[in-house]
Amino acid sequence: MKIYTRTGDKGKTRIIGNDVLYKSDKRINAYGTVDELNSIVGMVIANLSTKTKELKDELEEIQQLLFDCGTDLAISQNDTKHEFIFKEDNKAVDWLEKNIDKYTDKTTKIQKFILPGGCITAANLHVARTVTRRAEREIVSLMQDEPINDEVLKFINRLSDYFFIAARYANVLEDVDDIQYRNSKPVFR
Repeated sequence: MKIYTRTGDKGKTRIIGNDVLYKSDKRINAYGTVDELNSIVGMVIANLSTKTKELKDELEEIQQLLFDCGTDLAISQNDTKHEFIFKEDNKAVDWLEKNIDKYTDKTTKIQKFILPGGCITAANLHVARTVTRRAEREIVSLMQDEPINDEVLKFINRLSDYFFIAARYANVLEDVDDIQYRNSKPVFR
């Protein structure tokens, strides 16, 4: 099998269902950003420390779910042959919320914004969080023009919350304090 197709030589790519779109299409931007996020999660895993290795299995599961999200975003609204993989009954959003609650209980309460960073794992998770937010914006932009799988948007929205609290928990594991933004008024109650 050849890796190259030459379709991209003219600025186009083929999506699931065989539609050919420009690489600048909103659908391509949405699933491309999810793909970028998946790579960042891989980088986070590769850089886990001995103390933060406990996050590895969860992060690998997130990578699997991100592939499902990307697949669903790559399915054209004209495609009647393929069904969405990502569904409410797969309980992915519930699973994220359970983990968010678990890590929230293991971190100190905050009232102010914190600076992204801390230990290496936390800093990398904050990068994942911000790319997740960009993916969400790309998905919403697509959604304004075409139907999408709503479950993907719910998952991505919750995922940024997961990365935020997982970053805070990584700092707890590494015994590193979060740094509050000095000009923040209390925002979390």
